[in-house]
Amino acid sequence: AHCRQINGVNKRARARGGLAPWFFSSGRLVWRAIFTGVPMADNPIAVVAAEAPMRKAKSAYPEQFASRLGERQKRPLGDLFGLSIFGVNLTTLPPGALSALRHTHTKQDEFIYILKGTPTLVTDKGETVLKPGMCAGFKCGTGNAHHLVNRGTEEVAYLEIGDRTAGDEVFYPDDDIVATKSAAGVRSFTRKDGTPF
Repeated sequence: AHCRQINGVNKRARARGGLAPWFFSSGRLVWRAIFTGVPMADNPIAVVAAEAPMRKAKSAYPEQFASRLGERQKRPLGDLFGLSIFGVNLTTLPPGALSALRHTHTKQDEFIYILKGTPTLVTDKGETVLKPGMCAGFKCGTGNAHHLVNRGTEEVAYLEIGDRTAGDEVFYPDDDIVATKSAAGVRSFTRKDGTPF
């Protein structure tokens, strides 16, 4: 069937610079490379999340803040597939570790889903102990600062999802630090008075 379409419908699609509808339903990216000249991304079809490479840097925070996170580990899953609109991390927190400094975003929504362990979610509204199967979302612009703390004796594992909106600012009510994201997606940190670290 695909051969007939290549010789017929999609030959016409190539001539007009587009793709025939079957391209979208077949999901075979190889045809995109054939018809448009756009090379296929060298991304996997699927991975075992727990075996994905860990993020090289422990944290982007300045060292005096990064050290407070404990032995937190992040495996960037969305990056493996070339996702550019939102990111997905598989994050693990050994006992005593923090997900992040308590923070709130101006433009970036966040969502977490607990896979393992019982972390404590700390927000401006108080503390909530989470367990596997529970989830929480953090809408941008609310000012409700949040983070997870593993106060238990077992490892915590969870998925975290957030968009990559440029111009996002992150405020940390408990610490003298502010983060901004440039139009190019580069995050930088300063003190609250604007001075660099």
